[in-house]
Amino acid sequence: MQATEQAGRAMYWGTGRRKSSVARVRLVPGSGQIVINGRPGTEYLQFNPSYLGVAKAPLETLGLENEYDILVNVRGGGLTGQADSIRLGVARALCELDPENRKPLKIEGYLTRDPRAKERKKYGLRKARKAPQFSKR
Repeated sequence: MQATEQAGRAMYWGTGRRKSSVARVRLVPGSGQIVINGRPGTEYLQFNPSYLGVAKAPLETLGLENEYDILVNVRGGGLTGQADSIRLGVARALCELDPENRKPLKIEGYLTRDPRAKERKKYGLRKARKAPQFSKR
């Protein structure tokens, strides 16, 4: 996570993780567009308003939704994990932009990594906890 100057444009980095998704997020001054893996954010997140809302939530909390473009490289997991990892990455990049942003983002819970992940399958069971049907005889 570091700020870089590239051709006179400030760029702020943040990394987000959730389940098995990892998002590398760049904030660039712009008009509020989201580009995920080279595709428009609305198309990548299947025009789902809840996923789009989750990804933009930190910017909306600070009232910056039309001031920065979000450029994302994300891999692993499904759309829910990817959207949540983008949210964490954006929040971390906003903290790098201005340390004053940390407090409102922390209150909303956007800087907390969600530790929940899939539990491993155990031998003798069908899934992590689902056992085969018990037969007395």
